[in-house]
Amino acid sequence: MRSLSSITIHRPEELDAPLVGAWHRAMEESPEYANPFLSPEFAAGIARFRSGARVAVLREGGEPVGFLPYERNPLGVGRAIGLGLSDCQALVHLPGVTWDTHALLRACGLSIFEFDHLVEEQKPFAEHVTGTFASPVVDLRPGDEADYPQWLRATYPGLAKTTLKKERRLARDLGEVRFVHDERDPRMLRRLMRWKSAQYRRTGRMDRFSRPWIVGLVDHLFQLREEHCTGVLSVLYAGDRPVAAHFGPRSHTVLAAWFTTYDPELRYYSPGLLMHLRMAEAARHDGVRVMDFGRGDKEYKDWLKTRELRVGEGFATRPHPVAAAHRLWRRPVRGLRNTVLAHPGLRQPADRLLKTVGTLRSGRAAATRTR
Repeated sequence: MRSLSSITIHRPEELDAPLVGAWHRAMEESPEYANPFLSPEFAAGIARFRSGARVAVLREGGEPVGFLPYERNPLGVGRAIGLGLSDCQALVHLPGVTWDTHALLRACGLSIFEFDHLVEEQKPFAEHVTGTFASPVVDLRPGDEADYPQWLRATYPGLAKTTLKKERRLARDLGEVRFVHDERDPRMLRRLMRWKSAQYRRTGRMDRFSRPWIVGLVDHLFQLREEHCTGVLSVLYAGDRPVAAHFGPRSHTVLAAWFTTYDPELRYYSPGLLMHLRMAEAARHDGVRVMDFGRGDKEYKDWLKTRELRVGEGFATRPHPVAAAHRLWRRPVRGLRNTVLAHPGLRQPADRLLKTVGTLRSGRAAATRTR
């Protein structure tokens, strides 16, 4: 165990080059911290659009050894930076560093710190974890330069026949299938947002792209070209027609599967699955070693995963009335959601209800436009 000498608080965009370099070194020291959501660049991106973004820098003998990015509201309620968007959260630190959670919260001016994708190795936060959940990943092993059909048959023999058959049918119906791993056309990013917004509305979910700060963040990450955090837009085409698209950040070795969507008119070709398979193969060639899907039960994740990480959800607190009130408000909502997600018998009716709501909402919107 290594003792800390101080904790200082900074705005992410104000970190100087030595501090950013120390953060990068901490990411590189441990594979669990190599995720782009844990990078200083992602924290700085959030800070462009969220005024409460901060970073706690933990020091040992004056040297920076740990970094906790977080958001804070005026009442001292804290949350992991990008909570609701980030699929990986942690205090990024060098091996052997530990901390007292109450002292950390005090230094940050927080009464409570909420998280929902906390890296399992964060032992000082362990007593504050209220539940752990599977987060599927795909290990992309380096290998020979086999072409896509050979790679698919070797890696996913159960899916290969059906997938290749659907791709051939797509090519026959619409034109040659091609995949662009790093598409730089911003018009395709706008199309992805439109498709995803329509998908959210159809399924009754909150439309993330109705929030200007999320649109701004995605635009920013699309332009970002840094080793530890680069925004990657991938597009699957049939002829000249876009079929499916994905946007997510990547580090040197980890690609985060973030926003995937497709043309709903072409859903019978399983474009989402085709997209993920092409992404995995292209990312492997580009040096990525892990594709991280984030927590959540989806059939395609079960098909493609090679293993699962465990991520934690919970509230780190210190005695304070605001912390007690926030926890009383938030915990029942999380508990209900997790109960539904954990039981297929409840999840399917809930999905049907959300889709019905989405249909009614879309119908009202269409009626309003035609008046």
